[in-house]
Amino acid sequence: MTSRRLVAVVGSVVVGLVLSGCSVVDDVRDRVQGRPDVTVTPQAPPTGQEALEQFYSQSLDWSDCSGAECATMTVPIDYENPSGATIDIALLRVPAGRSSQRVGSLVVNPGGPGGSGVEYARAADFIVGPDVRAAYDVVGFDPRGVGRSAPIDCVTDAGLDDFLGSDPTPDDTAEEEAFAAGSADFARSCGSTAGPLLPFVSTRDAARDMDVLRALLGEEKLTYLGKSYGTYLGATYADLFPEQVGRFVLDGVVAPDLTSDEINLGQARGFERATTEWAAYCVAEGDCPLGTSREEVMDNLRAFLDDVDADPLGRTGDGAVPELTEGWASLGIAAAMYDQGSWRILVDAMGQALDGDGTGLMQLADQYADRNPGGGYAGNIMEVIYAVNCLDKPESDSVEEHRRLADEAEEAAPTWGRYLMWSSMPCGYWPVPPTGEPQEISATGADPIVVIGTTRDPATPYEWAVQLRDQLDDAALISFDGDGHTAYTRSNACVDDAVDAYYLEGTVPEDGLTC
Repeated sequence: MTSRRLVAVVGSVVVGLVLSGCSVVDDVRDRVQGRPDVTVTPQAPPTGQEALEQFYSQSLDWSDCSGAECATMTVPIDYENPSGATIDIALLRVPAGRSSQRVGSLVVNPGGPGGSGVEYARAADFIVGPDVRAAYDVVGFDPRGVGRSAPIDCVTDAGLDDFLGSDPTPDDTAEEEAFAAGSADFARSCGSTAGPLLPFVSTRDAARDMDVLRALLGEEKLTYLGKSYGTYLGATYADLFPEQVGRFVLDGVVAPDLTSDEINLGQARGFERATTEWAAYCVAEGDCPLGTSREEVMDNLRAFLDDVDADPLGRTGDGAVPELTEGWASLGIAAAMYDQGSWRILVDAMGQALDGDGTGLMQLADQYADRNPGGGYAGNIMEVIYAVNCLDKPESDSVEEHRRLADEAEEAAPTWGRYLMWSSMPCGYWPVPPTGEPQEISATGADPIVVIGTTRDPATPYEWAVQLRDQLDDAALISFDGDGHTAYTRSNACVDDAVDAYYLEGTVPEDGLTC
């Protein structure tokens, strides 16, 4: 999960009715296609949700799709009106590597909001440890409004290019008015083009879909891996269905009691911290184009962003985006913060940019926005992130309030503060009122939940993992002292071993484990 303007490259709190209870639907059994030794018994709706039985008792028709198995499940658009209109949710399953060792299904979500769980599950060999991969069917779904699941479409591709490339840090009255107008236009366009699903793409709605999926996979309890915004989805599920929580791992945490302003400020500080670490790396490499000390690099990076704000670079290597603006440059820099493996790429891209060539930064920005070089988008994450976040949390449309917050944030995060505090303004004009609000989640009655925080995570600061762990009734915190966004299967054997043991044997890590 990231701010409205910054979106996880792999990879924002609801009031929930606690539902419990689970029973077997008599005589409903679905043989898993291609694996006659595996029998799935769909589960009944939780107690109090019997009106949803038609959705909990449907059969999944799995078919081959490029080496994996695909299916769709039907869910109501509005769970309060289950006899009304429905949508289909796209699913993808990568069967357990060794059927004789199969434990069950592991549902995964990469974050966003707006990341494709279908594409994430397709990368099963890389997102879980090899022994977990051997033991579990890895299952992903595109949440409602995302990718292949009734996708939300707010603007044309060219319109999205203009929106993402617009000035993200207004610094006078005229620019503030232009930013507000652009935010209102984007929100209005979503209201007119997204269709009847727009009021029903909250995290709470997606969590209810996830419980239907759990039941159709034949699991009495959900085994889950959520990263980034996927941790917020997982925490929301645990709030709604605590007795259906199985082995849950929440990596790169969004604490559910954070306000929109607190998220923006936390991320501003997180990206500032990560960018400062990159600056130190740049200097240590010995050929840093921005200076010879960490402080000089940060000063010159901010000066560069000010320069492209005033005078965009005329070379991007992309005919659809003829100029590298501050908006595009900021996305490119942010993209490299998610994984230190991209730090060298950013050093080289900044060297190009200082010579007047924005090609490298534009390529990083494309990666960030799930955009195809030359125009067009591979997914709709840059639109869905607003559709979901604007329902999940209230937001102000006051220019004066955003200016005040931006001024305050600039003191704490001089590179990223203004950018991020303005970023959520479209939600102030959103055509659908918010249905969620910040709240603490205890998940009373749930099995132990594993929470992972990375100390220099840019998008989901470590402090948020501590915050969630303190709220949950039964949880264990793993702290990874490192850089980049999330930890499991990314860079640390200590984290991987602890998570693998939890998934495979139910061994809950020691609370406070430091890796």
